[in-house]
Amino acid sequence: MSSITLSATQTPAIGPAPGHRDRDQKGERHQKLELRARILELDHQARAAADAGEIEQCARAILAALDCERRLAATGPQVLQLIKPRS
Repeated sequence: MSSITLSATQTPAIGPAPGHRDRDQKGERHQKLELRARILELDHQARAAADAGEIEQCARAILAALDCERRLAATGPQVLQLIKPRS
């Protein structure tokens, strides 16, 4: 196995790897799909529990669905990443 040495004038490339943005977008898209599916599942659980009169189980499913909705709203590009400082 060889080792790589950098002189003072050589610097490694900085920045995302090629295709990095595409992987991030696919990952975000996948995460959003999973969260939406979980929200639907929890909605069905809450409705079934409410129909059965299981108020505590219904409330837990509703709270879990609200948490998923909060996480869904937080996915995607963040505002701080989009703002560039003035020079």
